[in-house]
Amino acid sequence: MLHYQVDTDILNEIGFKTTTTWELFSIEEFRRAIIKYNNLSAPGPDKLMWRHLKTILKQDDCLSNIINITDVYINLGHWPNHFKHSSTVIIPKLNKMVYDHPKSFCSIVLLNTLGKLIEKVIAKRLQFLVVRNDFIHLSQLGGLKFKSTTDAGVALTHIV
Repeated sequence: MLHYQVDTDILNEIGFKTTTTWELFSIEEFRRAIIKYNNLSAPGPDKLMWRHLKTILKQDDCLSNIINITDVYINLGHWPNHFKHSSTVIIPKLNKMVYDHPKSFCSIVLLNTLGKLIEKVIAKRLQFLVVRNDFIHLSQLGGLKFKSTTDAGVALTHIV
């Protein structure tokens, strides 16, 4: 029989964090997120192009409704099935001699446009909250905003 000893000192090092409430989304969060999307990108299963969604969301009433729906999703802890559906497009890679192997192709997964926007806004908010509340170790740099190669160099120097 194997016995494992758990180092409880590590758990004692973790301080208690105060509970925060999830703030409602703002119009500005959605407007900042949608600006960066390319109008020419391919639509997903909903067939909604970014240029169309941008036009729709210029209307404050429409954007407010989307924000209200998003807040309900968060409060219920539910992500609707229609945002989970995707389409996959298979594109042959250029300059391949034969196309009888899967590596000769590139697959692109297309998600519902509105779902992608909502996911982006939620992800940005979560990243902000995680960083602000010190839930990420200082050496965690990949994929985080405001982390540069200088930060990576300092972390690497510290480890060495």
